[in-house]
Amino acid sequence: MPSLLNPSRPPVFCPGCSHERSLRALDKAFRELHLSPHEVVIVSDIGCSGLFDVFFATHAFHGLHGRALTYATGIKLAQPQATVVVVMGDGGMGIGGAHVLAACRRNLDMTLLVLNNFNFGMTGGQSSCTTPQKARVGSGFLNTLEVPLDVCRTVAAAGAPFVVRRSAYSPDLWEKMAQALRYSGFAVVDVWGLCPGRYLKANPLSPKDVDGMVAEAGVWDGVVAGNERREYGSAYAEHLGHSPVVWDWKGIEAQGRANLFGRHGTLFLGAAGERVLSAGHLWAMTAVRAGLHVTQKNDYNITVMRGPSVAEVLLSPDPIVYPGIEEPDAVVALAREGVERAPQIWSRLTERTLVIQAADVSVPNHAGRTVVVDFKSMEIARKNRAMVSLSILARWTGIFAIEDLVASAAATLPSSQRDGAVRLLRQGAEVPGP
Repeated sequence: MPSLLNPSRPPVFCPGCSHERSLRALDKAFRELHLSPHEVVIVSDIGCSGLFDVFFATHAFHGLHGRALTYATGIKLAQPQATVVVVMGDGGMGIGGAHVLAACRRNLDMTLLVLNNFNFGMTGGQSSCTTPQKARVGSGFLNTLEVPLDVCRTVAAAGAPFVVRRSAYSPDLWEKMAQALRYSGFAVVDVWGLCPGRYLKANPLSPKDVDGMVAEAGVWDGVVAGNERREYGSAYAEHLGHSPVVWDWKGIEAQGRANLFGRHGTLFLGAAGERVLSAGHLWAMTAVRAGLHVTQKNDYNITVMRGPSVAEVLLSPDPIVYPGIEEPDAVVALAREGVERAPQIWSRLTERTLVIQAADVSVPNHAGRTVVVDFKSMEIARKNRAMVSLSILARWTGIFAIEDLVASAAATLPSSQRDGAVRLLRQGAEVPGP
């Protein structure tokens, strides 16, 4: 198998950095397992180890420091066939320790590589959770006051069923990585190495010294007796199949129709109290009832009845892998707060983009076709604007018939809201277009 390394971004670390050895060991493990780039997802966080996602030509997700396992969990549950590898340093291990413990308890089929070089190498060589007490580091005496974390003992105590400790200079590192990748469950590989840019300046060590440190701390070779159990993803799927759910979308037969042949993304830009999220949900459920795939992402402040309220609803006749809406097909601008929340989108609009704009709301210049709606003259309260806009959206996109929206409202809304919603939807159907 060919290398999975990115030919356009060759690895660049400090001279002598052990991370490059770990990188090439991982690449060899991928090749020995005959994995293709599209089968692998590398999830990383901040630090020198966070460069792995750039240096591999695979799927990747780069997130906040210590949070990589949370993203990886969602990716693995959504794409169970993917080989998900999380790469973090000892810095991320300390910052995201609670996430590590949760992953050990959960036992989802992922591999965690901890590139352990005993310091925060990218930010100045400060002590991390694994810094030896006798080491000299950039944060003064602090490491002398704390017992360093033993990664392997910690994750094994938390329930990890497969644990490996090796030096980055160990000749069988790639084999242990391959075993971890093959293991059906949560596998942790603690790789000890050297940071020449920071740590070695005050703590001269050789690769042979690191091998000795690993031997002294204790070599871990894989399966942890007593921790093996059912892999989380398969158990979750089995339980979900036997559990009652309110909306089993996989079992819904299409009850409406949809005139859609590709992805269609709508941004609802409003303010708190305007029921923007509820309108987005009704638009999404109408799509579900019509047999489409749907994602909805909401954005709002933690403050009550103040600030922006934004819903991004993506519809597609095909499965949705990436839910982002970079070039909206429709924008519903209902309030200044929502418009100001998404300043970057207006320059991306084209002449094909439908913009439903409240008459009392200003928007930046754009190339879209605009339907201006004077909600005030129609005596439509702010809290009802979003619902009325759904009918305008349906009419001018042609994706749904008004009756499909009405049927969806009747099927999904509480009885106390149905009559009012139906009235607003029919009122919106009478608004003239561009």
